[in-house]
Amino acid sequence: MKDLYFITSNKGKYKEVANKLIEADFKVIQKNLGYPEVQANSLEDVVNFGVSYILERFHKPFIIEDAGIFIKNLNDFPGVYSADVFYKIGCKGILKLLDGIKKDRGACFKSVIAYVNSDKQIHVFAGECFGHIGFEEVGDNGFGYDPVFIPKCENKTFAEMTVDEKNRFSHRGNSLDRLLGFIKE
Repeated sequence: MKDLYFITSNKGKYKEVANKLIEADFKVIQKNLGYPEVQANSLEDVVNFGVSYILERFHKPFIIEDAGIFIKNLNDFPGVYSADVFYKIGCKGILKLLDGIKKDRGACFKSVIAYVNSDKQIHVFAGECFGHIGFEEVGDNGFGYDPVFIPKCENKTFAEMTVDEKNRFSHRGNSLDRLLGFIKE
């Protein structure tokens, strides 16, 4: 089993990533280096800035990930600002912003993962999950916007799913599948 560091303070993300990467014989080790998350126009920009910062301070293979929820009727808000918005208004605030909107509650969760191997080569993988925002918070699993996001063709929120179920649908699961495909080549 190979060690791979996941640079994050988010225990929920760590659990999902560790659960998925065990398939490729990786022991994922959570490491909180407190890297700055630059405010940018894309998740890729946030991840690339994070990689540059971490490479100056850490010298083992690692991954970092940034994700966001892009809500169609809110002009893709909160998008790259999802974490900040969550800490300010949470799921209740998002539901309030959508109050009165009954039909077009489409949303897309996006994830960008950067993998830095032992040769300091950087590989970036993106994943998406389309769905919609429900009308109330449902479920006790997961974190962040999971209690209000329902993936396409499903009738339960991410917060109602187990980690394995969520990884089958989720944006992070999709970007991790791309990473696994790359590692297995």
